[in-house]
Amino acid sequence: MSGFSTLSALILVPALAAVVVMLIPERRRELVRPLGVILSLLPVAPAGVLFLEFERGKAGFQFVERVVWIEQLGVAWHLGVDGISLLLVVLTTVLVPVALGASMGVDHRVRLFVAMNLLLEAGLIGVFLSLDLFLFFVFFEVILIPMAFIIGIWGSENRIYAAIKFFLYTAFGSALMLAGIIALAFIHRDQTGEFGFSYLAMLDLELGVTAQRWLFGAFALAFAIKVPVFPLHTWLPDAHVEAPTAGSVLLAGVLLKLGTYGLLRFNLPLFPEATLDFVPLLATLAVVGVIYGAVVAIVQPDLKKLVAYSSVSHLGFIVLGTFALTSQSLKGGVVQMINHGLTTGALFLLVGILYERRHTKLIADFGGLASSMPVFAGMFLFIAFASIGLPGLNGFVGEFLILMGSYPALPFYTVIAAVGVILAAVYLLWAYERVFTGKPTNPANQGLADLSIGETLVFVPLVALIILLGVYPKVALDVIGPSTDAVLARIEATTGYEAPDPGGPGLILSGGGE
Repeated sequence: MSGFSTLSALILVPALAAVVVMLIPERRRELVRPLGVILSLLPVAPAGVLFLEFERGKAGFQFVERVVWIEQLGVAWHLGVDGISLLLVVLTTVLVPVALGASMGVDHRVRLFVAMNLLLEAGLIGVFLSLDLFLFFVFFEVILIPMAFIIGIWGSENRIYAAIKFFLYTAFGSALMLAGIIALAFIHRDQTGEFGFSYLAMLDLELGVTAQRWLFGAFALAFAIKVPVFPLHTWLPDAHVEAPTAGSVLLAGVLLKLGTYGLLRFNLPLFPEATLDFVPLLATLAVVGVIYGAVVAIVQPDLKKLVAYSSVSHLGFIVLGTFALTSQSLKGGVVQMINHGLTTGALFLLVGILYERRHTKLIADFGGLASSMPVFAGMFLFIAFASIGLPGLNGFVGEFLILMGSYPALPFYTVIAAVGVILAAVYLLWAYERVFTGKPTNPANQGLADLSIGETLVFVPLVALIILLGVYPKVALDVIGPSTDAVLARIEATTGYEAPDPGGPGLILSGGGE
């Protein structure tokens, strides 16, 4: 399979599948859900081809394709994949069918629901594959539409408020990023004589420190909102609580990674000197997010909101690893993007299944569920252990690499962030105790149906990947390593910065400056 057909198929297949679903006649609506799940599985094949044929040990983009789109503006359908984006593409193709398969509770406007999820998949994959900044921005904006619809149409009581808040927050950040992209295009024209948006060409631009700082800010704010970084996180709990299960799974599993991916893909390589200047600010906000998200999660009475605030905490680790600027921390950050997508996505699935049975998410309404739902309780505990970072499961690998890689560069920040690991055990295990242990005192909790065979099958790929990445992380690190090392090498080559020795503490700003 050629690079063109593989990368384009990953974007076009789910987009065309959305059209096919919408063309199903209303009288055959019973076909919509099973056909939607089947069609959502189609991108798994080209993603598998990419993973198997991807050449390990190479840092550059592979399977590159480029077709001129808008010649007058220098815009091209320019796609490529490297070790940073490959696993995120695979994660997306896994989570979409999982999310659709777990959405049996959606009983109105099913065609539109399935189509919106497929369109969201196309946009997400497009973001990870784009090597043209204009094309990247198009996909970055396209995903707002289906996610806003998913929250606003199929969400809970305050769904309209949550959808509008989500849209306004992310649209504001995107507007600033668009200004930055346009500025880069004009700088490219001034330095090369050609107007264009090629990411690879932007890497060769000569940008002064002041220009880098302004452009870094424009890009970083858009990505920080998407992560979301504290204090720009307030849209996230509302979106998660009001979204249907599929929306929460894809929001936590993939959509939030657009922010962490964008910081690593664009801010660090394009604006290396500004990156060094912004390390103290971003590291501070990351650590505050780790602790704040965990503490607020502990006191949440709503189980779904607890998981939502856990995302704020876990994503703070990823931002810390990104701006610690060491080989281990960058690898750990990308690994943790994948790990968070698997574990938090699975937690939202479990909360959604529980809500369908009891129609409440309040922790106080439960208790003693392990007696009537032993398989469900076991699955919840397993996923909770993975999210906490139990050795042998995927969460441990990412957090360990981030903490080990961040300490030589940012020892003070790392020690504080490590407290977040302990707090994660507190909020998840305490929630488990209140929901599942003891004797059921509420009659409504007695006789609840355990996980069905179909529901259990939905978790199989997630559990398999959680175990695989926990016991054999080399399968991911071999892919990620060369690309993250190349980002670090670029920063070192263009600024004089030297990554601290892994054996001991160092100063992150030793090589920065005007």
